[in-house]
Amino acid sequence: MTRATIVVACHNEERRLPVAAFEAFVPAHPDVGFVLVNDGSADGTGAALRALERLAPDRVCVVDLPWNVGKAEAVRRGLARAFARAPVYAGFWDADLATPLEAVPEFCALLDTHPDVEMVFGSRVQLLGRRIRRRAWRHYLGRVAATAISLALDLRVYDTQCGAKLFRATPAIRALFDEPFASRWLFDVEIVARLIAARRGRALPQAADVIYELPLMRWEDVGGSKIGPCDYLRGAVDLVRIHRRYLRNVLPASR
Repeated sequence: MTRATIVVACHNEERRLPVAAFEAFVPAHPDVGFVLVNDGSADGTGAALRALERLAPDRVCVVDLPWNVGKAEAVRRGLARAFARAPVYAGFWDADLATPLEAVPEFCALLDTHPDVEMVFGSRVQLLGRRIRRRAWRHYLGRVAATAISLALDLRVYDTQCGAKLFRATPAIRALFDEPFASRWLFDVEIVARLIAARRGRALPQAADVIYELPLMRWEDVGGSKIGPCDYLRGAVDLVRIHRRYLRNVLPASR
């Protein structure tokens, strides 16, 4: 049985997709599978993903979407396929592998040894001895955004936007992905907001108790990202939308 299944959403990633990294990782880790989502690409992304699928057809599958639906929906549809494979863990990774695939076993090991944890988020903390390379403007805008997100969620989360996340494939976690996301830019935040809204006031472990932020050993800002400074403004609008939809009528957690 595949222990972990990772969703990788790709839109016109032919030039940025690190094919060699996948080719090295897949045969070396037979307990990890992949759902590769071709999100309506107009370049050679589909052919590149099909070539990766042939490496291990039992563990790697390609989902072709006829048109571009955006990363949030592409990830959600990919996770539906991943959950259908009944893995122990399922998650998603950025297509450019800013977080190396070698971190996947570390995420799995953390969930193995912490049965109370239901979500592991990669966290880009610039500590000595770690290789976190991020452009300055993205780092500082990211810190402003992270502060706003923490306030909106009433949760001391450091980095919701790192594109490396792994979840326990339980019915409760699967239910968080049943409906399309309202946010196109901050769907990672919306996942947490859905968790908070689903559990607050109930005799269930709360978000702060089941989310673990794992400081990454390596993360590299790969060139060619589609995210620009204006997207942070769009993200601010989405953050207001998320708060109104899930958290406006929810009392703050007791401290």
